[in-house]
Amino acid sequence: MLNRVFLIGRLTADPILRYTGSGVSVATFTVAVDNNYQTASGESRSLTDFIDVVVWRKQAVNVATYLKKGRLVFVEGRLTIRSFETQDGQKRKKAEVVARSVKFLERGTTTSDSLGSPELPESGDEEFTPEDLSNDIPIG
Repeated sequence: MLNRVFLIGRLTADPILRYTGSGVSVATFTVAVDNNYQTASGESRSLTDFIDVVVWRKQAVNVATYLKKGRLVFVEGRLTIRSFETQDGQKRKKAEVVARSVKFLERGTTTSDSLGSPELPESGDEEFTPEDLSNDIPIG
C-alpha cells in the first residue's frame, strides 16, 4: 500500500507555530495548488485547491521562521484524515497532509532570506508518528 502526496503551491498565510504539551513543535499552513483543465469546448480553466499541511519538530520551526504568505514550496508527505467533535457535538473529518519534507522553491525578499533558501531535512526522522506523542494536541 502507498500513501504519498506531492504538492507544489503557494502559502495562503504565514505558518502558525505551536507546541504540544510535551514541548514538540508543530507548524500548520495552507498551500494553494492550481489545477488546470480544458472544458469540452476546448476552453482552458483553472481551479484552486487549498490544502492544509502539518509539519513537526525541527522542520516546523524552520517553516515558521523562513516561510511567509505567498512563498512557493514543494511538500512531500502523506494524506491523513482526522475525525473530531466540535464544541456543539457535531462529528467532523478533516483531510490534511503530514509533511515529511518541505522545500523552499524561491528566495525570499527579506534580509534573513537573502542568505539563501534553506532546504529542510528529508529524513523520516522528522515525521510525526502517533506513537511519538501519545495523543498530545498542540496548545495555543
